[in-house]
Amino acid sequence: MSLTRLGLRYPLIVAPMAGGPSTPKLTAISSNTGALGSIGAAYLTPNQIKIAADEVKKNTQKPFAINLFVPSNTKDPTPNQIHIAKEELKPYEQQLHVKIPDIQGPFDHDFDQQVEAVLDARPSVFSFCFGLLPKEYIKKAHDEGILVVGTATTVDEAILLCKNNVDAIVLQGVEAGGHRGIFDVQAEDPQISTFNLLNDCLKNKMLCKVPLIAAGGIMNSNHIKKMLNAGASAVQMGTAFLTCTEAGTSAPYRRALSKESRDTELTRVFSGRIARGIKNKFLNEMKTKNILSFPAQNTLTRFLRNASVQNDSEDYLSLWSGTGEGTLWTGSAEDLIKDLFDNVPNKH
Repeated sequence: MSLTRLGLRYPLIVAPMAGGPSTPKLTAISSNTGALGSIGAAYLTPNQIKIAADEVKKNTQKPFAINLFVPSNTKDPTPNQIHIAKEELKPYEQQLHVKIPDIQGPFDHDFDQQVEAVLDARPSVFSFCFGLLPKEYIKKAHDEGILVVGTATTVDEAILLCKNNVDAIVLQGVEAGGHRGIFDVQAEDPQISTFNLLNDCLKNKMLCKVPLIAAGGIMNSNHIKKMLNAGASAVQMGTAFLTCTEAGTSAPYRRALSKESRDTELTRVFSGRIARGIKNKFLNEMKTKNILSFPAQNTLTRFLRNASVQNDSEDYLSLWSGTGEGTLWTGSAEDLIKDLFDNVPNKH
C-alpha cells in the first residue's frame, strides 16, 4: 500500500474499534485531519455497514477504511455447553437485575453479505483480521480500486498474508488493546512485542517489500517516531482515541480509562477469543469458569455488558485497552492527531 496513493497527511490509521467506540464522526474527523479513519464493522449487519459508510461520506471526501473479522469457522457450542456457560452467569443476572435470554447458533454474521456491503460502499481501504480473506474478495476489492490490509501477530501470519496478495499488513504486538488478530482461534497468544514483530518482519526478504503498519502500545509522539524510524510505513492507534470527544465509548468505560496506569490482561472471558482489557470484577471472577467459543461467548455476555452500561458500572464491561500508560486525551480527535505529529518528521 502506498501512503502517497491514499494522500494521507500523517502516517496514521485510527484503529477500527468495533462494538461502539468507532463512530462515523470519529472516522470522518480522523480522515479529514489527514489520518486514515476506520469503521469497525465486525458486528454490523450489511445494512448497518451501508448506513455507517454513507454517514462517513457525508462528512468527508477523504479516504477511510472499513474493517471486518474473518469467520473463525469454529463449531457452534452444543445446547448443553450453552446451558452450562449460562449457569455460570446466574450470579451476575441477579447483581445486574437482567435476564440473559436463551441463545442459539449460528453466531457468526453472514460474512459474505458483510463483504458485499463493504465492496458496495467502496472505501479506500478494506481491512480485516483473524485470518486470511478469500482471494476472490481480494480480487474484487482490487478491481474496485480498494486497497486490502490484513492483520498479523507473527512473522508466519504476515508471510501468509503477503502470499494472499494484501497491499499492507498491520503488525499487532502483544501490547495492543482489544481482540488479538491471531489466525488460530484456539491458539495461545504468541506474545511478541510490536517492536520485535516489526524488526523480525523487516528481516524477511518478502515482507520488507510490503508496507508494514505497527500497532500496539503506541500512545505518543515518541512511540510513533520509534516505530517509523525502525522501518514501519505507518502506525495504527486505538486506545489513545477511546476518550476523544467523537468516540462512542460509554461513560463507565471512559472512567476506567481515565486512570493514568491501566492494569490490563489478556482474556477470553468476554468473547471466547483472546483480547486485552482492563481488569475488572467480571474478568477476574470468570477466569476459572466455562467459556464458550468465539463468537458464541460474545453473544452470551453482550446482555451483561449492555446492562452494565445501563447501570453505569464498569464491573461487567469488556474494557479493551492497550498496555500504554499516561492520561488519555479527552478533546477532539483532530487536536489529538495534530498534537501527536507536531514533532514527528513527515517522511512519507
